[in-house]
Amino acid sequence: MSISDRLPDAEWTAREDLARLAAALGPGNLRWVGGAVRDTLLGHAVSDVDAATPLQPDDVMKRLGKARIRTVPTGIAHGTITALLADGNVEITTLRRDVSTDGRRATVQFTDDWREDAARRDFTINALYADPQTLKIFDYFGGQEDLAARRVRFIGDARERIREDHLRILRYFRFQARFGGMLDEEAESACTELRDTLKGLSRERVAMELLNLLALPDPSPTVDRMHGLGILQVVLPEAGKRELATLARLIAAEARAGLPPKALRRLAALIPPIAPIAETIAARLRLSGKQRKYLACIAERTTDDADFPRALAYREGLECARDRLLTGGFPIDALHGWHVPQLPLKGGDIVASGVTAGPQIARTLRAVEAKWIEENFPGAQRVKEILAETLSGH
Repeated sequence: MSISDRLPDAEWTAREDLARLAAALGPGNLRWVGGAVRDTLLGHAVSDVDAATPLQPDDVMKRLGKARIRTVPTGIAHGTITALLADGNVEITTLRRDVSTDGRRATVQFTDDWREDAARRDFTINALYADPQTLKIFDYFGGQEDLAARRVRFIGDARERIREDHLRILRYFRFQARFGGMLDEEAESACTELRDTLKGLSRERVAMELLNLLALPDPSPTVDRMHGLGILQVVLPEAGKRELATLARLIAAEARAGLPPKALRRLAALIPPIAPIAETIAARLRLSGKQRKYLACIAERTTDDADFPRALAYREGLECARDRLLTGGFPIDALHGWHVPQLPLKGGDIVASGVTAGPQIARTLRAVEAKWIEENFPGAQRVKEILAETLSGH
């Protein structure tokens, strides 16, 4: 990409609701900031738009209210309100500077100094602003040069930025996986030196950042590097070289199958195939009950899965079966276009065949079901024959 003093025209920069928002706050009182500016310079699609303003939050809400733009005080203590717009909501944050930080949260003070606001951000490529009317770019720390060089660089002193928020270690590697090419020695040295500070973060924040990393097209080289630097071991000590190889193999299998990235499936690849370990990791990362069940199911994978893929899908569900086969390195062709059937037999059918109600019905049902699965789910007529064979003792 070339260095420019103006943001290229993009679909989102022509949005009428964004022009109305900027007009409501007044000239010079709003700039687009962060990901929308960065991704537009790279020619990437933009889904979320964030803005910064020197106006105080109460003033922002007052001005937008006069313009009949609804707002929600989503983070007003830290200066953030959300404008509810027709084509996508916008978070507007008052310019800030840090008063104190402890690596997990910051106490901030509002300011009207754009450069001061930029200085408290994490990476140079995220500290890019653009004027909504002229699209003039404001780049205080060489973010465009770093984008062109495919370099993820902390603003100012890397260690100081990490001490302000320890999660920036994981954010660095996520941005490196997404945008990076040239390694930044200072950033990696700082991340390595301060890696143990990750232990003080909430597990929810760690899980969110880890899953965001794993959702990228190919995070495998970055995850390998994190392991080589001893950083992955701090947040996921169970992931060894075997698991790293499983992740790389899984990503290749996803590409061959034409499947989009799935962060939880990739996390499962980084977990040893032992269900109790998967459940322990899920609990430690504060994952949901559904996510915990999924990880445990993938962790129960064995070499037998490939022999009976549809039986696996019937027992565990299509999603788990497919992902378990992929993670285990087995083909999933047998599951393409296949829907898990229901056994065409009910307890009443067994009673009608002369079986007395009671435990014998359940035993018969289980026996028929086992044979039905073994024969690859034949139709209702064959199920009747299996029932007759079961009742006759054959």
